[in-house]
Amino acid sequence: MILTQLEEFRQAIYDCLGKAKDAVFELMDAVLTSPSIQSFVSLSQSPVFRRQWPSIYAALHDSRPQKRKLLNLLIEEVKTEAQPFLAGDHTFWPRPDAKTLKERTFHGERGVGVGIGQSYSTLAWIPEADGSWALPLRHERITSFETPTSRAAFQLKLVSRQLEKRPLAAYDRGYGNAKFVQATEKIDADLLLRLASNRCVWGTPGTYKGRGAPCKHGHKFKLNDPQTWPVATETLEVEDLKFGQVKVMRWSGFHFLQSPNRAMEIIRVEVIKPVGRNRKFQPLWLAWLGQTMPPLDDLWQKYLRRFALEHWYRFAKQRLYWTHPQFGSTQAAERWSDLMPLLTWQLWLARLACIDSPLPWQSTQDKLSPGRVAQAFPLILATIGTPAQPPKTRGKSPGRAQGHQPPSRKRYPTVKKHASKKPKTEESLNKADSTAA
Repeated sequence: MILTQLEEFRQAIYDCLGKAKDAVFELMDAVLTSPSIQSFVSLSQSPVFRRQWPSIYAALHDSRPQKRKLLNLLIEEVKTEAQPFLAGDHTFWPRPDAKTLKERTFHGERGVGVGIGQSYSTLAWIPEADGSWALPLRHERITSFETPTSRAAFQLKLVSRQLEKRPLAAYDRGYGNAKFVQATEKIDADLLLRLASNRCVWGTPGTYKGRGAPCKHGHKFKLNDPQTWPVATETLEVEDLKFGQVKVMRWSGFHFLQSPNRAMEIIRVEVIKPVGRNRKFQPLWLAWLGQTMPPLDDLWQKYLRRFALEHWYRFAKQRLYWTHPQFGSTQAAERWSDLMPLLTWQLWLARLACIDSPLPWQSTQDKLSPGRVAQAFPLILATIGTPAQPPKTRGKSPGRAQGHQPPSRKRYPTVKKHASKKPKTEESLNKADSTAA
C-alpha cells in the first residue's frame, strides 16, 4: 500500500514533465541512487540512466515541466488536520565565473562577503513537530527585477489559495519588515516573522484631540532598549527540556512605521537558565499577524521548526547535487532546480517503506532523515521500477560541418539591484511565472 502511493506519485510526476520526460525522469532516479558523484555528467554512468551522457544536458534544455500541475500534485499531498505550517526563505547559488549566464546578481552574506550568482526562493511545508524534514512546494529563481520579499509573497499567495486550511507561514528576519507585511496584506495566511533586535515598532495612537491630522503612531517600542518597553500583555515562564527555563513575553497592538494598518503581536523569548554548561542564547524577537493566535508556549516553538528548511538547503546542495552543475543557460538551471522538490517528496513518500541500512560508522535512527532514506532508496527503486521508457536507437549525428566555427557566446553584465526601484506588481510576477513555465 505504501509503495503503491509512491508509484502513483512517480507516475503523476512523469506525466507532468512534458518534453524529454524519459531522460529527465531517469536523471532524477540517478540522483536518488548516487550517494556521491565527481561531476554532474557522471550521473550518466548510473545504471538507472539508460541514455548517453549528452542526454543529461539535452533533457534539461528541452524539458518543459508543467509547474502549475506539479504544484497541484504537491498540494494534494499536504494532509494535516492541524493548521499547515509553512517555512519560507531564500538561498544563493554562486556562479562568479559564469559570464555568459544571464541575470547574475550580487548577493551579500554575513561573514562571507559579497558573491555573484543567482538567488532562489523556497516555500516548504514542515510536516512534523520535530526532525529535519522540509517538503518544498515552490523553489524558484528570484529574477533581477524582483526582491526576496516580492517573490516570497507571490509564492505564499499561490500556495495558500489552494490549501484547504489557512496556513501559518514562518520567515526569518530578512522578511520581518514593513515591505513584506504590506505585500502579504491580502493573503489568506497567518505570519510568524523574526525581528532584528534593533527594530522599532509603534503602538496604537491615542485619542484624537480634534486638531490637525489624526496620529497614525503611538508609543515607540525599541526592541533593544528596555526603557521603551511598555507593560507586557502576557508573560509566561516554562521549563523546556532542550533549552532550560524560558521566559516568553507578549505585547499587543504594535505595527511598523510604514504599515500602520496591520497590527502585530510582538513576542520576546529569552532563555533565563540554560541547560548545560557554557550555553548562551540571545533573546529571540518574533512578530505574529493573523486571525487566531496559537498558545504562547507553542508559538515560539513553532518558529524553531522553520530551521528544517535550512537543513533542506544543505541536503539539496550536498546530497541532491543542486549546485553541482555549471549550466550555461538560466533556463537549464531553473528546470534543474524544479526537480529538487520532486526528489524530496519521493523520499518522503518512501520513508515508511525503507529498511534502515546504516553504514558501519552510522548509528541507527528511529525516524529516518532524508539522507538515510536516500541511502536505502535503490532497494525501493528496484522493487517499483520506473515509468520512463527505454531509449530508442537512432543514427549517428553528422556533427558540425567541416570548417564551421561557432560564434563566441555572448557575455552578460552582472545586474546590480537598486533599493530605490519599486517592486513589480502581481501582474508582472504572474507573467514571469507563466513565461518560465
